[in-house]
Amino acid sequence: MIQERKNEHVKICLEKKVQASKNYWENVHLIHNALPEINKDEISTSTKLFGKRLKAPIIIAGMTGGFQGAKKINENLAEAASILGIGFGVGSQRAGIENKSLEETYSVVKKYDVPFVIANIGAPQLVKQGNKKPLSIREINDAIRMVDADCLAVHLNFLQEIVQNGDTNAKGCLNAIETIKKSMKKPIILKETGAGISFEIARKIKKLKTGVDVGGLGGTSFAGVEYYRAKNEMQRRIGKTFWDWGIPTPASVLNCKKAGIKNIVATGGIRTGLDGAKAIALGADCFGMAYLLLKPATKNAKAVIEELKIFIEELRSTMFLVGAKNIRELKEKTVIMDFMWE
Repeated sequence: MIQERKNEHVKICLEKKVQASKNYWENVHLIHNALPEINKDEISTSTKLFGKRLKAPIIIAGMTGGFQGAKKINENLAEAASILGIGFGVGSQRAGIENKSLEETYSVVKKYDVPFVIANIGAPQLVKQGNKKPLSIREINDAIRMVDADCLAVHLNFLQEIVQNGDTNAKGCLNAIETIKKSMKKPIILKETGAGISFEIARKIKKLKTGVDVGGLGGTSFAGVEYYRAKNEMQRRIGKTFWDWGIPTPASVLNCKKAGIKNIVATGGIRTGLDGAKAIALGADCFGMAYLLLKPATKNAKAVIEELKIFIEELRSTMFLVGAKNIRELKEKTVIMDFMWE
């Protein structure tokens, strides 16, 4: 069942329109500098995340794994990440943990020298769901070893779970994350998957001393993805109702910055390097991309690299036009937002 679901998720994202109705990056603006007083070819996009050096502040966000077609996708993404010196996260590793024959759909990343690799497990799997036991520390460590990860992402996908009528027991997740953090040698990043992070939750994450991938409203709607997978009218209706549920990505970044969280990744609706620059200026340390890389990743690594090179050039061009010669200076630039959101 998991293999079939993973395959369907990729197919739907490739073939259907599953984006949120509004991309809030359109309402975020940087200020043009007519006299930047820097040379474009001297601009550095290099940065650090959890102490690891990246050539650009980009994370290829976790997309897939757990069915045979995912091996090719993850291999192409990992090769691109290694060549460009950026981060890469695999999709949820539950399938690989439960079925050893599917490990290679994730572990293929180990063939490449990726500077920052993120393993991926789900918060719902950290607590008991019906007759299913929560993941053990051993199984979580298996997920990390599976990809030689530098960091463990715990994804918070409860919106998706309600639409697919999946794992909806959430009581005890916070305690489970605290327990895992105490036993982990690797850093942890909490990862929303499209519904964003409020200031209240950002403060809880700050207390946990983990990083955060805000996964905000504005990009792929997983309620929308599950709408197309729905087997009955109730699931379809719920998917449609909650298609645009959540906190916009720019607001989520601001909430996390205000809470004082370190290691913030902004995913959700990043469609250009300009969007990524806006995210950095708002307070993110890196920005994550998935949707625009999925189709190239079904072809080859070269197609992924070509897409990412455009993003990096757009980022560099934006930095030139605002007068920022490095990522630190970009973080200090003024941002104007057309909307208010707490």
